[in-house]
Amino acid sequence: MSRPTPVPVRLAALLTLILATGPLQAVTARSQPSGSSSPAVAAPSLERDKLTSATPKGYLSEEATPNLAAILPPPPAGHSPAEAADRAIYNATRAYQGSARWALATNDVADGGAALLEDYACVLGQRIDQTRVPDLMRLLDRARIDVARATRVAKRRYRRLRPFVGNEAPICVARTRELADSFSYPSGHAGQGWAYGMIMASLMPEKATQFLVRSRLYGESRVVCGVHWLSDVEAARTGASALMSVLLADPDFRADLERARTDLKRALNGEGAKPDPAICAREDAAARQPLL
Repeated sequence: MSRPTPVPVRLAALLTLILATGPLQAVTARSQPSGSSSPAVAAPSLERDKLTSATPKGYLSEEATPNLAAILPPPPAGHSPAEAADRAIYNATRAYQGSARWALATNDVADGGAALLEDYACVLGQRIDQTRVPDLMRLLDRARIDVARATRVAKRRYRRLRPFVGNEAPICVARTRELADSFSYPSGHAGQGWAYGMIMASLMPEKATQFLVRSRLYGESRVVCGVHWLSDVEAARTGASALMSVLLADPDFRADLERARTDLKRALNGEGAKPDPAICAREDAAARQPLL
């Protein structure tokens, strides 16, 4: 059996083809693989504008929140090799429609603490009812607000359009005006997932690798889904890491982190339902498989 072509070689070949043939044309609906299921309803990341009085308060003031518009580089410029690579990856990953990886990306549309806690079930070895870990949920919900605030600044600074805008290529969520009008860079979902992975790694350092692998997959799902460029996801990880460096210095965050640690330890008593082995196998396969 022949060995698979390394990812850098495949990306280089894609980019060479792009530059040789001129501007990349968007994939059309005619090229969609068959056998797809109905897309999930889109779930845009939480924006500060949508917060209500019932929404938990974040840990950081606006002044203390890292300025991701300054920390992150601008997204790839139009007609640049980097933008061409982003477009090539978007087009190539449309072929995932109907696959196990597409199903995982559709699952990963859901965001927030409860959704990510379920996504970490295979790492934890059991499913945890969020009502049993109120301190952990409070920690995740408050940190989510900080991720949303930090991400919003960069999104509004760069106003990058999502990859599916202007074409009819398949994506794993319903095409809504709200999603199309929200900006792409950096990815709010991927930033939230990476921040949550770092939090869980802090709570259970013995499983840090597994949490961060699952968080990487969560971010890559945004590319597979077709709602983010790869550079959006890469920037989100940088932004989330910057935010976490400040959160870890905040006394309220650290206090909640310790309460969540006790919460989680108490919940991991082996009495929870076991995760679906098929889901764990799907995640393991995705972790071993390059994006392209």
